[in-house]
Amino acid sequence: MDEVFKALADASRRRLLDRLNERNGQTLRELCDGLAMSRQAVSKHLGVLAAAGLVNAVKSGREKHHYLNPVPIHEIADRWIGRYERGRMAALGNLKNALEGTAMSKPAYVYTIYIHTTPEKLWEGLTSPEFLKQYHGGYAPSSDWKTGSKVLWPVEDGGEPQDLGQVVTESVPGKRLAYTWHTLQPMHQEMFGMSDEEFTEAVKERSQVAFDIEPAEVPEAGVKLTITHDGFTSADSKMLEGVSGGWTMMMSELKSILEKA
Repeated sequence: MDEVFKALADASRRRLLDRLNERNGQTLRELCDGLAMSRQAVSKHLGVLAAAGLVNAVKSGREKHHYLNPVPIHEIADRWIGRYERGRMAALGNLKNALEGTAMSKPAYVYTIYIHTTPEKLWEGLTSPEFLKQYHGGYAPSSDWKTGSKVLWPVEDGGEPQDLGQVVTESVPGKRLAYTWHTLQPMHQEMFGMSDEEFTEAVKERSQVAFDIEPAEVPEAGVKLTITHDGFTSADSKMLEGVSGGWTMMMSELKSILEKA
């Protein structure tokens, strides 16, 4: 939490968070545009924000797209704001914008979590049926997790894995796993209260998810896992809404499982 307060203490870094809150997924060039700061200064500020867990950088070709991660801010709010009158917390006014939602021109879910384990064990946690069942509610996707292989996915709790058109697109053990995601299924229409027209349009959306494993910036933090789920057609995508809560919950459970192992 000290690193988060340190990062937020600088007005320029708060401005960068504001800009990402206004439009997430910006490159360094885009973030520099219109700011009275050099490219090097912006890059240095982004490094401080990333070290505090407030910004995640995801490579896309030769560029990096930067995403706001509001989780540390929520943790501060949970610990501190509830203990004092909000009127006395005016110094945290800039946090409000970061907590009021994210308008994204490139709809995506990006989440980073640090786990005290090894890259090999984390890879096992992402691919082994024994681990998958523990944080997937007793059922789990099935694959040999090799590039080009199918990923079979249970549609219902306890159901048999089915071929929903999902395929592994990248597989580098201990480093990166990526695969295409399934479309909305008939059961989701009632779940989200969608009309027939809305559902017909929504099932055309085919997103993808990637898990990147790398050493944490600080060795004591363990292993850094970044999940990027993108390819959504709009910021109000029902699939985006569903996976955002799902991945956060499942990765928290995976962290607990691996750190107890």
